[in-house]
Amino acid sequence: MHRRQFVTLIGGAAAAWPLAARAQQPAMPVIGFIDIDERPNRVADFNRGLVETGYVSGQNAAIEFRSAGGRYDRFPQLVAELVHRNVAVIATPFTPAALAAKATTTTTPIVFSTAADPVRVGLVASLARPGGNATGISFFSAELVAKRLGLLHELVPAAARIAVLVNPADVTRAESTVRDAEAAARVIGLEIHLLEASTGGDIDAAFASIARDRTDALFVTADGFFNTRRVQFATLAARHAIPATYAVRDYAEAGGLMSYGASLSDALRQILKGEKPADLPVLQPTKFEFVINLQTAKAIGLTVPDKLLVAADEVIE
Repeated sequence: MHRRQFVTLIGGAAAAWPLAARAQQPAMPVIGFIDIDERPNRVADFNRGLVETGYVSGQNAAIEFRSAGGRYDRFPQLVAELVHRNVAVIATPFTPAALAAKATTTTTPIVFSTAADPVRVGLVASLARPGGNATGISFFSAELVAKRLGLLHELVPAAARIAVLVNPADVTRAESTVRDAEAAARVIGLEIHLLEASTGGDIDAAFASIARDRTDALFVTADGFFNTRRVQFATLAARHAIPATYAVRDYAEAGGLMSYGASLSDALRQILKGEKPADLPVLQPTKFEFVINLQTAKAIGLTVPDKLLVAADEVIE
């Protein structure tokens, strides 16, 4: 997905939150946004998203941006800061941050996106009627995992042993990904080899293990920390000539081989029409993006089948 599309969605959601939820707020609502890391264009993108919904930072809205510096354990502290700041809404694209917000406040509206089941992890009571103070977007986790494995198999049909890399710091996502990957692998006829990483050193060790064990390809779990290390992934995958699949286009843009994930452009026109948070259904994306980095494929000696090139939404050359 485009970073700008996601930030625009969250910006629009925050700005469109019903006035009743901001009744005790200052004349200029303060919008809190928690991200896994800080990138130079993040605040600018977020500002543009607000503009599209009629809010201009510094004029009729203010943004409180918080970065976790790649560390999940900082989310509770960042949420507490925003609640103390009395923000109108807390927006985050990460499940652990949303859970931290849910555990901290029952009144501040929360807008999230998650690859986990938001009902199972306790973010909402149901998808149709979330209840409480949170709503957002839930991805088709199982379907996405199966689709990504299928595309990887099409690109590297000789691959039989696939390493699945998860981050144990996000237990919910790690468990669901392993479960979904094992189910999809049985259908395709692949063997799954589980690896874990929660630091840059762990990622180095994972690639060393893949090279040592002659694993055929790599499936990288959708994970906020992993996204902050996307250049490291691209560099190591190229060095060891390992075909790898990722969840968002950021990786392919950084030199990763291929990505497949949800596009939020459709949801931009749907989310938050002014009802109470408890009554706003959790949305699911209807459009997905498939990106292939052809330059990377050539560098590691892969020929991309024409049918995949035709199916791709974007081919990076």
